[in-house]
Amino acid sequence: MHEPTRKTTTRDCDAIQIPSGTSFIIPAGTEFYITQSLGGSHTVATDFGLARVSDANADALGLESAAPPVAETKPAVESEKVDEKAVWEQLKTCYDPEIPVNIVDLGLVYDCQVKQQDSGALIEVKMTLTAPGCGMGPTIAAEARSKIMSLPGVEDANVDLVWDPPWNQGMISEVGKMQLGLI
Repeated sequence: MHEPTRKTTTRDCDAIQIPSGTSFIIPAGTEFYITQSLGGSHTVATDFGLARVSDANADALGLESAAPPVAETKPAVESEKVDEKAVWEQLKTCYDPEIPVNIVDLGLVYDCQVKQQDSGALIEVKMTLTAPGCGMGPTIAAEARSKIMSLPGVEDANVDLVWDPPWNQGMISEVGKMQLGLI
């Protein structure tokens, strides 16, 4: 979390409007507050509303990038086994842009399967959102897929949004509830 200090963007930067999921440009010189910086993205409050800014644009917010960017391509690794626990750990680095708890502890990830193949693992994830009308679903799913794809031995990953069963607060883990002050 960041102190609510008013800042100004140093250059134009790509962003995603919350909750619609619409891409837009935050112009240079726009005043904003950072509401959360977790998992390689930043949620900012502007006069345009809330927006998600990737860590690749951290410099436009006056921040340093938290981590090196995920490699676009990775060397082929034959027969490297992908551990399901490693996939779950990657998913724990993905955050809802409005809630400072990762998607696993929020109870949004319903299923994760690792299917080992000769050419690498295929990862199948089923996840949901806290609200079916949230336009951020494709963005969160794409981020989860990207982070899974960065694991050695992963050939492909599918992250599907599902709505059954509907999410409810009872699905939040004990860790998540503690982070939200619910227990």
